[in-house]
Amino acid sequence: MDHSKHVRLTSSELTPEVLEGATIYGPDDETIGSVSHLHGSQVVIDVGGFLGIGAKPVAVDARELDFMRDEDGDVHAVTTWTKDQLKEMPEHVD
Repeated sequence: MDHSKHVRLTSSELTPEVLEGATIYGPDDETIGSVSHLHGSQVVIDVGGFLGIGAKPVAVDARELDFMRDEDGDVHAVTTWTKDQLKEMPEHVD
């Protein structure tokens, strides 16, 4: 996916309504998780699992993700972390 043509979200768009469910892409453009919910300034990402079952929630600072909207209006984010690196992070507990 060519993210260079996608529109970066403004800080005012970084709301639960916009971000929840957004796909997270890793450095090789692989799908590594999806946004579960926001917890303050942190984004909780469900990593691994299948259809949300068995996924591990991890929290990262929202500034560590580059959120954007594609040509179809779908919101997603890219990060330099791999799925394995996110799996190594401590599990987020609300």
